[in-house]
Amino acid sequence: MLRRFMNSLTDIVYPKICLCCKEKLITPSVDELICSQCWRKIDKNLPPFCSCCGRHLDKKNLNKSICPACLKKNLHFDRAFSPCKYNGIMQGLIHQFKYSGKDHLGKPLSRLMISFIKEYNLPMEYMDMIIPMPLHRTKIRQREFNQAEVLGNFISQEFNKVLNKDALKRSRFTRTQTELEFGQRHLNVKDSFSVSDEGRIKGKNILLVDDVLTSGATSSEAALNLKKSGANIVFVLTLAN
Repeated sequence: MLRRFMNSLTDIVYPKICLCCKEKLITPSVDELICSQCWRKIDKNLPPFCSCCGRHLDKKNLNKSICPACLKKNLHFDRAFSPCKYNGIMQGLIHQFKYSGKDHLGKPLSRLMISFIKEYNLPMEYMDMIIPMPLHRTKIRQREFNQAEVLGNFISQEFNKVLNKDALKRSRFTRTQTELEFGQRHLNVKDSFSVSDEGRIKGKNILLVDDVLTSGATSSEAALNLKKSGANIVFVLTLAN
């Protein structure tokens, strides 16, 4: 709490600068956080999309509608979507959002997800609830907030959907996935989730929200637990992949 207060105080006392290029902000800007020039440089995911992970499909894979990486995996969610690519400016913004206590970045970042939903007509009308990817209590103490919950809250308000932040729990602490090789990530998160109330999940269509999808291991393991508890469809929406 103190860290977040000091970050907010610094933003008030010192001149506003862009969180990306560090240049002094001039109007127009995005929520007085990011200059319009940097915002335009965010690398967007464009169609056609892989029918599994949601990444852009190369021309040579169009006839399969699925990327080569997903062909080799057994992922338990039904489909994933991401408005942005996890590189450059977006990678830096997500890092500040998660690790530098800048939870106020959730508002502009969630707008990218909301715009993507509307532009590509994601079937929100069929989603019964939104579940943010849970963090273990140890990481909550470290960060003081769950970035997926922040993003999910803005999305739930926009589309008038229930945000069920207690349905899925992290039952054990795991190493950060970015520290691991791709082959180790599924083992790292295996049996790390539990469902608190199966009655609230059974027969429901769920939108699972997180900040980043890389190998898909974490989202897949979470979806597996939701499916075991009777969930009908589990879509994944992340800010970037």
